[in-house]
Amino acid sequence: MDKLKQIESFAQVASKGSLTAAANAEGIAPAVIGRRIDALESRLGVKLMVRTTRRITLTHEGSAFLEDCQRVLSDLNNAEASVSAGGVKASGYIRVTAPAGFGRRHVATLVPRFIGLHPDVNVSLNLSDRIVDIVNEGVDCAVRVGDLPDSSLVSVRLADNRRLCVASPAYLQRAGTPMYPSDLHHHQCLTLSSDASQPRGWAFTIDGAVSHLRPSGRADCSDGQVLHDWCLAGLGIAWRSTWEVEQDVASGRLVSVLDDHAAAPNGIYAVFPQRKHLPLRVRLWIDFLKHTYGDASYWRASARRA
Repeated sequence: MDKLKQIESFAQVASKGSLTAAANAEGIAPAVIGRRIDALESRLGVKLMVRTTRRITLTHEGSAFLEDCQRVLSDLNNAEASVSAGGVKASGYIRVTAPAGFGRRHVATLVPRFIGLHPDVNVSLNLSDRIVDIVNEGVDCAVRVGDLPDSSLVSVRLADNRRLCVASPAYLQRAGTPMYPSDLHHHQCLTLSSDASQPRGWAFTIDGAVSHLRPSGRADCSDGQVLHDWCLAGLGIAWRSTWEVEQDVASGRLVSVLDDHAAAPNGIYAVFPQRKHLPLRVRLWIDFLKHTYGDASYWRASARRA
């Protein structure tokens, strides 16, 4: 119980940004929250938070631990809800948002099967490459691809997402093949015009560390599918996910470059508001996505269909 309380308090402080806010939410004194955090750090032997009189900042270890804690707490809530729900059927509306390209291929195609399993549930799907404010816009769950910004939202990692730099053979024959990430500054790069979608730019591994570059070119677009089409047409180099381009690479329509500098995979996530009691229909939707994306055969089959 003490370990669970420590983890819950850590997640609350990280979410609310202060000991006082976390204590008020639980109806206890801030000193109690502080002692729990101290005990957790002592037990783990690592500093999770840097606390000053003005703000609380997560350390690198704290940020990594927070993601695991949120998943554990979410799984625990789901387990309790399963027992409490018993034979109750899920019903009502789920409002879901996802990036346009990924959503068309890997969210919209799953909706018929989900509503077939749960005939009393209705799904409203919004496909958009902008970052939807799920709290203020009344969205139950967002499927997001890539690095997540810091927020008070809860996230569950559904699968890995690997990105490649790709170009058409015609473009590389004309412009040459980049050997190092810095070479991209001398190439036409096809980038998303929405900074919210790739806030830190393209990620690479340079000298053993992750670095981000912001390449540019003569054409950008807010729609990832358009960038894909332009890349196939030979307009430049694009940084795209494997689920989108792996068939083109396998067929030779596109060539991957800078593979020796590829960054480690980021994630595909389900993101939802911080809620103590997650509706059964939303929990079932998240579990459905997690089960589907966690099956390697799903991605192999989708690659063959592309």
